Amino acid sequence: MSRLTRGLMGLTLSTLPALAFSADNVELPSTLAMTAYGTGSAGYSQMVSIGNLLQNEYGTSVRILPGENDVSRMTPLRTGRVPLCACGIASYYGSEGVLMFADENWGPQPIRVITTSIASFGLGIAVAGDIGVESPEDLRGKRVSWIRGDDALNLGTEAYLAFGGLTWDDVEKVEFPGYGRAFEGIIADQTDTGFTVSVAPPPQQLAASPRGIVWPELDPADKEGWARLQKVAPYFQPHTVTSAAGDYGKDKPWVGASYPYPILVANASTDDALAKSLIRVFIEDYDKYKDAAPGNAGYRLDNQNMQWVIPFHDAVVDYYKEIGHWTDEMQAHQDMLVERQRILKETWDSYMANNPPSDEDAFGKGWMAARAKALEAAGMNPVFR
Repeated sequence: MSRLTRGLMGLTLSTLPALAFSADNVELPSTLAMTAYGTGSAGYSQMVSIGNLLQNEYGTSVRILPGENDVSRMTPLRTGRVPLCACGIASYYGSEGVLMFADENWGPQPIRVITTSIASFGLGIAVAGDIGVESPEDLRGKRVSWIRGDDALNLGTEAYLAFGGLTWDDVEKVEFPGYGRAFEGIIADQTDTGFTVSVAPPPQQLAASPRGIVWPELDPADKEGWARLQKVAPYFQPHTVTSAAGDYGKDKPWVGASYPYPILVANASTDDALAKSLIRVFIEDYDKYKDAAPGNAGYRLDNQNMQWVIPFHDAVVDYYKEIGHWTDEMQAHQDMLVERQRILKETWDSYMANNPPSDEDAFGKGWMAARAKALEAAGMNPVFR
């Protein structure tokens, strides 16, 4: 059970019997702090279960600081208050210096992956089941939700539309002030879609409503569709989803998409011994924690995307090489991502040194233009503009 305090949360970890055969060569501090999503989230529950393992196997007390939004989760990582963040896709936005991080107080961050979880759920557009939609191209002319102030959800929707060869101009955009309100709007027949996690309560409520629910399928063999989707949101990957609201499950999976959650990240400068010890625990102690919290199965070695959008910490790469789970192709991809981070940081430093505009909007536009120019000059896709 966890004991909450007002600031950094100290977890009083359950005293389970010690398990034998712990991973060798693990060097962890007596106390390890991290940020995570709120206390009711899957990511928080997973970190509590990992904390139990670290306490009982290695004598490391884990302290978790829950954050209500992306900035509050990532600020302690940036300032060095914690060495780890069990973050969401904002870790990618932070590494790229875009969206909420295209701000004079942020810019591109030197974020590196320790490990990620890809579980049985997916992320995509939940669609009312009474309008005849089976694939993204069927959304042409339909009412599609757009959430004010939520870049991640809107980009997800835009990516799904792109898979079907569509843009916002091909649909009826319906604006809502928030995620929950959009799903209320679907049930009330004010809109037809909402971007979400497949197992979240809102799609469950939609599935139970008279309209029902459908998840548009993304054919893994449609290479052109996937290229269009990943040009908008490169962090998505094909995924066979066995946990989704509606008439879906292991016997009837949704062939859709997902991206990791949570994403356990550190800064590039994080101590090598800590990073290598953590990945060793996640991989070699997997059987000890896999059933301790929903979604923990997503940390299994064969669930790791070795060529994703954020580079691994150097010590994590060393570990994968050590166990023979690293290829030349993976190294080339890692080198490209590290070079991308170098270009972004160099471009940011130059932009900040040349008296950027003080107006917030003008600052963001100027940075995004400089960022795109630098990446394109290096033959890299800016993704965001």
